[in-house]
Amino acid sequence: MRDEQKFSRRTFLKLASGAAVLAGGGFLVQRFGLLERAAKRLGRFRDSGRIEALFVRQIITSDPSVSRTIMWQSWSVQSAAAVEWREEGESSAQRAVATNEDFTDDGRASVLHVADIEGLSPGRRYEYRLVNGEEASDWLPLLAAPAQAGFKALIFPDSQSSDYAVWRDVAQGAWQRNPDAGFFVNMGDLVDNGEDHTQWDAWLSAAAPMIERIPLAPVMGNHETYDRNWQVRLPEAYLQEFAVPGNGSETFLRYYYSFDYGSCHFAVLNTQLDETRSFKRGLLEEQLAWLAEDMEKSRKNWKVALLHKDVLQYRIHGRPERTEGISDIGEAFMPVFDMLGIDLVFTAHLHTYRNRGCIQAFRRAAKGPVYILTGVAGDVRYPNLWVDHALDQTVAPQPETDNYLVLEAKESSLAVECFLPDGTKIDRVEVVK
Repeated sequence: MRDEQKFSRRTFLKLASGAAVLAGGGFLVQRFGLLERAAKRLGRFRDSGRIEALFVRQIITSDPSVSRTIMWQSWSVQSAAAVEWREEGESSAQRAVATNEDFTDDGRASVLHVADIEGLSPGRRYEYRLVNGEEASDWLPLLAAPAQAGFKALIFPDSQSSDYAVWRDVAQGAWQRNPDAGFFVNMGDLVDNGEDHTQWDAWLSAAAPMIERIPLAPVMGNHETYDRNWQVRLPEAYLQEFAVPGNGSETFLRYYYSFDYGSCHFAVLNTQLDETRSFKRGLLEEQLAWLAEDMEKSRKNWKVALLHKDVLQYRIHGRPERTEGISDIGEAFMPVFDMLGIDLVFTAHLHTYRNRGCIQAFRRAAKGPVYILTGVAGDVRYPNLWVDHALDQTVAPQPETDNYLVLEAKESSLAVECFLPDGTKIDRVEVVK
């Protein structure tokens, strides 16, 4: 894509919704001043009168059939912080020591605790609790992923919001309708401003209790790189909040990663090439080399890629100079996906649901990766912005509202269904081999 065709999300917002939406950064700072206090009222302290634990969360591991990462926050060091776990119905428990890592951002200091559970048996039901010496939380459920059999997962698009009650309602409604989901994905732009700690508090509060019971696989978005002045910075909060699997990188640890679940291998890629270039170089080149090696090692039947920014470039109403085509992200990644035999690609960023079917060599094809632009799960809208792309097969009903996706995997098929917040199904895609 030529440089003169690029323009920022802030320009999108001006075109889409005018100054009222553009000014969101200003009023967000004011509105979210209430949320830090609200988080406690929402019951996100898992103390039961015994232990201080804020924003308890399960994080996906490279192999969640045998391991799990548990995180939480507190206001001070817990010298004997640990996680205990046991098989459901058993009385004896094992223990994993947790870290005490100071983290200060946006003027707020807290302590992050991370504990890694190892030695689970695939498909078994467990329960875990947080401990600090003699203090202990209630037991919470933990399901080890199946080794090969099918599974169900929830896929949530961008959840950035001015009011995270919308994200809460979408997420909790989807989970209530799919209590058998093994994990959930957020496709990036979890929050509107990556430095604003009140937004992270609001996002995590809205995701509970789901995030306490099934693991999250997060994707980094461009909004995770914004500071309070809406200037680009490194995504400090995102990198600290989510202890995702390692990728072997010294420069870009936690920026991208992969994991297995059932019959699928997932690669979570990072599209923040422009945002990181001023601070660190080589993100694309490092990822592409890593991705080829990562996929080569996988013996799973299905290969799925998760990216925040989309692979297509859309025309925009009122901007005749903006051409339809492939985005710079698509130009970088799509040929590699063709070569590696990726089956399914999820993207986000444009706040609209579009099913493109199979695309290979940048064209409609009978085979090749299936591309799905996942939509929006927050309250930031781009009304009447995009002109439909020639590669779009299904477009969400207009005017668009929030949506979520359900991925159901079996050995011989992958099915993706898209739902409105009330559970109305608007699309279904099935990949068979």
